Amino acid sequence: MASPSEKLAHSLSVLKEIQDRGQIAIRAGDMTRTHRERLLKNGFIREVMKGWYIPARADEAPGESTAWYASFWGFARDYLNSRFDEDWCLSPEQSLALHSGNWTVPRQLLVRTPKGGNKPTGLLHDTSIFDLRLELPDKDDIVLLDGLRTMSLPAALIACPPNYYTAKPLEMRSALSMINEPSDVLRRLLEGNHSTVAGRLAGAFRNIGRTKIADTILDTMRSAGHTVNETDPFAEQSTVLFGNREVSPYVNRLRMMWAAFREPILEHFPPATNIPKDIKAYLTQIDDIYASDAYHSLSIEGYKVSAELIERVREGNWNPASIKADPQSQRDRDQQNTLAARGYWQAFQAVKKTIKDVLEGKDAGEAAEDDYSAWYRELFGPSVVAGIIGAADLAGYRNRAVYIRQSMHTPPSPEAVRDLIPAFFELLREEQSPEVRVVLGHFIFVYIHPFMDGNGRTGRFLMNVMLAAGGYPWLVIPVERRSDYMSALEAASVDQNIEPFTMFLSDLLKDQT
Repeated sequence: MASPSEKLAHSLSVLKEIQDRGQIAIRAGDMTRTHRERLLKNGFIREVMKGWYIPARADEAPGESTAWYASFWGFARDYLNSRFDEDWCLSPEQSLALHSGNWTVPRQLLVRTPKGGNKPTGLLHDTSIFDLRLELPDKDDIVLLDGLRTMSLPAALIACPPNYYTAKPLEMRSALSMINEPSDVLRRLLEGNHSTVAGRLAGAFRNIGRTKIADTILDTMRSAGHTVNETDPFAEQSTVLFGNREVSPYVNRLRMMWAAFREPILEHFPPATNIPKDIKAYLTQIDDIYASDAYHSLSIEGYKVSAELIERVREGNWNPASIKADPQSQRDRDQQNTLAARGYWQAFQAVKKTIKDVLEGKDAGEAAEDDYSAWYRELFGPSVVAGIIGAADLAGYRNRAVYIRQSMHTPPSPEAVRDLIPAFFELLREEQSPEVRVVLGHFIFVYIHPFMDGNGRTGRFLMNVMLAAGGYPWLVIPVERRSDYMSALEAASVDQNIEPFTMFLSDLLKDQT
C-alpha cells in the first residue's frame, strides 16, 4: 500500500501535468476527486468558486492573496474560454489598460459576450467577473494579449465612453500616446460614421500634443462629408506632451505618473534644507543608525534578525564556508538570516559611499544610477559566496515575471523593465525638487521592481540617498508600520494616489527628527 507521501506525490504529478499545459484555471473534472481533495487538504490548490481551482503554495497562510493575484489573468483567460469559447472579449476600458501596460488586477473584470448574463461572478478576495450581454466587435478588432481576448487599440479607443477620459486620464493618455499614425483609427471612424467620436478623439490627441493626428482626423472626416466638432474630453491639459516619436507605453505612463504626483508631494512633504556641510558628522550619524535600520529593513522583508546577529555581522563574525558546506541543514532559515544581514551590512557601506559622493557635490540622481547595481550586488554577494544562489543572479534585471505579496499591482514585464529603468533615472536626474526625488525615488523603483529580490531594500537605500541630498536625516521605516507602509505603496500603485505614501514618509520624518 502506498504511503501518504507517495499518494501526495502522485497527486502533485497530476497537478504538474495540468500546469505543464499552461493551464491556470483547474476545473473539477481535470482530476479525480481523490487527487483534488488531497491537494486541497495539503494546500497545493485553492478553490476559487464551486468547481474551479488554482494552484497554490502549501506554505501560504489562510487568507493570503498572493497566489490569487498572481493567477488572476491566467484564471480569467481559462475560465472565459471554457465558458464562452471564443465568443467574448474584454471591455474597451480594460483592453486599453492592458494595451498600455497596466496589468493591475481589477476589482471587477468587465467582459463583453453575446452569451452574457449581465451579472457578476464572484471570485476570491472581493474580485469578480461581470459578463455584459453585448455584441462583439469584428474579428479583425479582437487581438490576443497573453491569451486574453482584447479589443484592438484603435477599436477600444473608439468604443471607450467619454466619462473614462476624466475617470482615468492617465490610462487614456497612455493609450492615446501609442498611436503614432491615425490610419487604423480613421478607417474605423469612417466605416462606422463616428463623427462625434472623431471630434472627441481629435480633442484628446491635441490634449497630449499630437496635433498632427488631431488635424488629420478632422480634415479626413470632413472631406468625407461628416460634420465634426472637436471637443476635449479631458478635464485638464496634459502636463506631459508627446511628439510623434514612438516611445514605450510603459515609459509614457511613467512620465505621466511622475508629473501627476509632483503636486501632492510638494504640498505634503516637509521642505528640504541645505546639504550638510559637516560630511563626517552626517556619515557618523548614519553609522549610528545602522543597527536599527538593518533590523527594521530586514524584518519588513520577513527575515528574523536580532541585535546580536547584526553586531556579529558588523564585526565580521560569520563563516560563509560553513553555510556552503551544509546548505540543507535544519539551520537553513538562520543561515538565510545571517546571509541577509551580512549582505545588508555590505550594501549599507556602499550606500554610505554614494551619500558621501552626493554630499561632496555629485548629482544625487546620477550617483544613484551609477551605484544602485553595486548596492544590489552587495546585498546578495554573501549568498553567492555561500552557494545559496548562483552568480548569474547578480547579472542584473529579472528575466521573468515577479509578483508582490498581497498586492494587486503586477510589476511591468521583464522587457518593459529595460525601458523603464533608464527613463526612471532620467526623470530622477532632471527633477529639481528634493522632496519629489525622495518620494518618487523610492516609489517608482519598487513600482518597476527590476530585480527578482531586494527591490524594497534597494528602494529604501535609494530614498535615503535622496534624503541626504535634500539635507534630511536617514529615515528608518519601522517594521511595526509595515502594514501602513505597504498600504500606502498599494494606493500609489493601484489607485494612482501618491498622497498616502507621501504623508506616511512625512510623518515618519517628523517623528524621527
